[in-house]
Amino acid sequence: MTEDKPTAIRRAVSLIKILWTVSIITTATAVGAYIGWENHGLVGALALGFVGLVAGGLLSSPTALLQVLS
Repeated sequence: MTEDKPTAIRRAVSLIKILWTVSIITTATAVGAYIGWENHGLVGALALGFVGLVAGGLLSSPTALLQVLS
């Protein structure tokens, strides 16, 4: 078995996927925490921040979202 060395394009695509995932999860968590803080205080910020974390995880991977929905 020979392993192909990753090309520059494959590395760039992997980097973009990682950046996309991190940014979507961070944004969803921050939005959830902000809405929770504004409406329900600290407990709401923690709860909706967690909801945002889960939602961000699903949004960052469309295949996982489709598996959950079907």
